[in-house]
Amino acid sequence: MAIWPPFLFDFNELRGTRKALAHSLGAMTKFRFITPHRSGKWYSDLHLAQRFAHTIGAGFLDPRSGHFVAYPGTQLETAAPETQLER
Repeated sequence: MAIWPPFLFDFNELRGTRKALAHSLGAMTKFRFITPHRSGKWYSDLHLAQRFAHTIGAGFLDPRSGHFVAYPGTQLETAAPETQLER
């Protein structure tokens, strides 16, 4: 069965994946950077959080070395998805 446009997907056609999907979403740790005056968005992986840390002045990802350089006062916050919904 072809579905068009390709980004739409009928999950009712799948068997046994909803439980696995819910489990994988619940098990993911989220990351964000906090500065003394601002807090960043939650990201699904650490690399994305580091990549966009410059938007709140938390630091930068050096393109040559691939190392993250945090500015003074920057903290990394991690949370499970249930914790994020409470904030």
